[in-house]
Amino acid sequence: MSTAVQAGSVRKRARRLAALSGFAGVVLALAGCGGDGPSTTAEPTPSDSPAVTQTAGLVIEDPWVKAADEGMTAAFGVLVNDTDADITVTAVETAISPIELHEMAMQDGAMVMREKGGGITVPAGGSHTLEPGGDHIMLMDIAEAVQPGDEITFTMTFADGGTYEFSAVAKPFAGAEESYDPDSGMDMDNG
Repeated sequence: MSTAVQAGSVRKRARRLAALSGFAGVVLALAGCGGDGPSTTAEPTPSDSPAVTQTAGLVIEDPWVKAADEGMTAAFGVLVNDTDADITVTAVETAISPIELHEMAMQDGAMVMREKGGGITVPAGGSHTLEPGGDHIMLMDIAEAVQPGDEITFTMTFADGGTYEFSAVAKPFAGAEESYDPDSGMDMDNG
């Protein structure tokens, strides 16, 4: 077969394929429209749809959890906000423990650990460090030991209703000999 005949055959096949592809595209588009009368499925309303969130601009860098056998422990990392609006973390959840957002603060001349009212706000274009001796995610009563190397999954909830899921690895940490056990002598204040 000559080169000219082969090229002509290839062009014919290409045109047929293009025509079939176009036809198939029209059929698929019409099928997607469900043209058998009015739809019985309601369009989602704003309340049915997931909240539009600011979370695309918020991440947690270097998340980790203090390893613990029982009781309380805490999670840490750096919250980074790449948006032009403040983002407020109002709650955090995990399957292994109830959680509170905590801060360390001076009260009546003593350092106390307490729930952080109003959540943790990460400024627009800025960051907020969660660290031992400062703001942190407090796991109040772990259901099982958190061993070094374990990965714990968390879900943050924001003031706008959006969420962000992340995993943190457990690490042994003695730090400044601090303890998250309420019987350790460190004042716990829930107010």
